[in-house]
Amino acid sequence: MKKLKLYSILGLLGVATILGSCSKDKSDDPGTEGTSKYVLMTVADRTQQYGGGYISSFDAMPTGTISNVVGGKSLTATRGAAGWRTYGNWIFKMFRSADATQGIEKVEVAKDGTVTAGKFITSKNPTEAAKRYGTGNFVIHDESLGFYWDAAEPLKIQKFNPATMSNTGSLDFADVVNERGSNEAAILFRAIGQKFLAVKEGKLYANLGYGKTASTQAGFFDDFYPNVYIAVIDVATSKYEKTIEISNTGGIAYINENLMYDFDTNGDLYIVTQGISATGGKSKIVRIKKGETDIDKTWELKFSDFRSEDNGKFVGVFAKDQRLIVTLNTTTLTGGATGNINSADIWKFYSVNVATKAFSEISGMPTGNNPGAAFAAVEIDGKILLRGSAQNSSVNGYYEYNPSSNSATKLFEVNEGGAVSGLIKITLED
Repeated sequence: MKKLKLYSILGLLGVATILGSCSKDKSDDPGTEGTSKYVLMTVADRTQQYGGGYISSFDAMPTGTISNVVGGKSLTATRGAAGWRTYGNWIFKMFRSADATQGIEKVEVAKDGTVTAGKFITSKNPTEAAKRYGTGNFVIHDESLGFYWDAAEPLKIQKFNPATMSNTGSLDFADVVNERGSNEAAILFRAIGQKFLAVKEGKLYANLGYGKTASTQAGFFDDFYPNVYIAVIDVATSKYEKTIEISNTGGIAYINENLMYDFDTNGDLYIVTQGISATGGKSKIVRIKKGETDIDKTWELKFSDFRSEDNGKFVGVFAKDQRLIVTLNTTTLTGGATGNINSADIWKFYSVNVATKAFSEISGMPTGNNPGAAFAAVEIDGKILLRGSAQNSSVNGYYEYNPSSNSATKLFEVNEGGAVSGLIKITLED
């Protein structure tokens, strides 16, 4: 199948956060039959991880100035409206719309354009899961098999059927996780797949987490080891094969709708690591090449390649035709309630030549805020669209990117419903 292509940046308010791969077209599913809908999500308050908002569908790609509040048809005041993940024509959120419970919710779009909250997969033990962030981090292998993490069973990977939205069992990897650091008293939390799950060429990749805290945010920027460890699992047999590592970087990712990884058109997988703290340091992008299962030791892109002070981080990646699109902070990041990491207009779009690692600012894109769980780039109808949203201006919409000129022009803007946080195209069967 073809994958709707998306990209995003960082988690909201420092609450940590993160599908799988099909082919690289990043557009709607093959075939011309069916009813196409362009689905738009906006969030009323993007500084809140559970912020409410709107999901609406349109019969054609929006242009000009539009509202995302479609009376009687929008999924309104939905909780967790900061972003979504997609697989083909399916839309998923990692928060239940009714109450922001973490899990996996399917969003339904009817032929008349009505958007509703569908089935929801919750934790096996919601009380226990509430003690940790990350339940619902998932990846889909095909239309009948997906994998996700449940905080109630942190050393297992859950299986589910995305068509029926039902749990179909679990895979226990306690031995794999505990193989490392078994005598380290400072490791208070262990997990597999909490922050990173990806499927590539029949292999499931799942991060191994070793946290120094036992709090709700265990696993996020409390890494015991300086390296990131990733288990490689054969999907067909469910057997663990080996552990690979990303050296000297700290945390791999936040957990939200943002995948923080992407597949290039040639099949290479690019993975973002967030660095040693919520505000960066030693953040990098690495890759696993097509046909391989190890980290490519000949190539990595470090934030310090962009700015020698190393005072920021990568917060997402979009890959196509040996070009990466990233959004980078223009000044030193600060966290906390008054920090600039999520609220300030300090983020700029850049394209990166994979071969030369040269950064080029994308002209025409306004400097904006961090979209959090929202994907900042999406490919629809063969066009790459960039999310533009600024805290202190009227910038709030999508821009069309021109790779030839490395520039972007505004496609549409939204004046009602909140900040743009997602745009996709789906095709409903007739």
